[in-house]
Amino acid sequence: MTTTVVQKDGPAAVTPPPTLGSHVRNYVSRVRGGDIGALPAVLGLVVLCTVFSIMQPTFLSAGNFANLFTQGAAVTLIAMGLVFVLLLGEIDLSAGFASGVCAAILANVVTVLGYPWYVAVLAAIVTGVVIGTTLGFLVAKIGIPSFVVTLAGFLAFQGIVLMLMEEGANISVRDEVLVAIANRNLPPVLGWLLAAVAVAGYAAVQLLRHRTRAARGLVTDPIAVVFARIGGLALVLGVAVFILNLERSRNVVVSSLKGVPIVVPIIAALLVFWTFVLQRTTYGRHVYAVGGNKEAARRAGINVDRIRISVFVICSSMAAVGGIVAASRANSVDPNTGGSDVLLYAVGAAVIGGTSLFGGKGRVLDAVLGGAVVAVIDNGMGLMEYSSGVKYVVTGVVLLLAASVDAFSRRRSTATGNR
Repeated sequence: MTTTVVQKDGPAAVTPPPTLGSHVRNYVSRVRGGDIGALPAVLGLVVLCTVFSIMQPTFLSAGNFANLFTQGAAVTLIAMGLVFVLLLGEIDLSAGFASGVCAAILANVVTVLGYPWYVAVLAAIVTGVVIGTTLGFLVAKIGIPSFVVTLAGFLAFQGIVLMLMEEGANISVRDEVLVAIANRNLPPVLGWLLAAVAVAGYAAVQLLRHRTRAARGLVTDPIAVVFARIGGLALVLGVAVFILNLERSRNVVVSSLKGVPIVVPIIAALLVFWTFVLQRTTYGRHVYAVGGNKEAARRAGINVDRIRISVFVICSSMAAVGGIVAASRANSVDPNTGGSDVLLYAVGAAVIGGTSLFGGKGRVLDAVLGGAVVAVIDNGMGLMEYSSGVKYVVTGVVLLLAASVDAFSRRRSTATGNR
């Protein structure tokens, strides 16, 4: 299809459709100009998986592949919320222990008070909303820097967790539905069905977008690129579901262990939802506008304070979801839930995935890619029996490299006028 541009003076100009070669050249040009997106995270993930699979063959086993999803689920979910805060150039240092507070509320409601699982989940998420609203109000309305507010929350929430856990007690989570979130799997057939639905939905969105832009005379990606994206997603999901549907039990007579972990479609659903919010809604455009230039957004009529409060609400709500998953995986909640390295890994996941610390640049997908990198590092080095100290050093180096790439790409974008 060709695009016809009608001119007032002179004949109509016909612009040839973009070709695969021109698309590749444009992409290379954008990368050279500093618009690298998630490329470093994807390349890093490929390199890490290759190295660990060579040094420790069990890394690619079906059992360990499933462990990667459940191991990094809570951090990935918290990182999704942090993306919204980072897009505004803010920070939330309390997200880790906020997830611990919400997990403690969950455990108390379902185990101590004896309420159904859905009441406990609702209580945990409402707690996250209250925490986020409070933090956002202090930042947006009172004017306290987010670093100070969330650092205070980081300290205070540790105390709240201790009080909720009666100064160190451990509360078990035995509800079957809650335990299943991070410890049970979908039937193999359902895994294939969800993969097919995901590919079909993605194909429909991509083809509809291509058709709509072409009908309006806008520049479109080559149809070969569109089909390549669809085929790539189908290949990745197909391989993943195939591996996860392999038998992972060491004693099939006693129990069977195969299928996609239940937490995977939960993460996928939240990824689709928040991606839609950021990229397809007015609210999402306002978030990017405020993150890019707060004063310009204010002059454009955007309620900047409302946007700033809302991102903290989203962040703490996703921290609550992460806390629920963490409680499910451990079958319990203790004073360390949400503590230790949870916050550091969550922030690292968002930044490693490609979200800028300077605001205005990032996607929810970055949290998933970065979470995968963090999980692979932690899991692979654990299989190789490296100490926790070595894990922290390597993760810190990777985070520093990601931040350096972000700073370099931003400087490059400014120099080339692509910002």
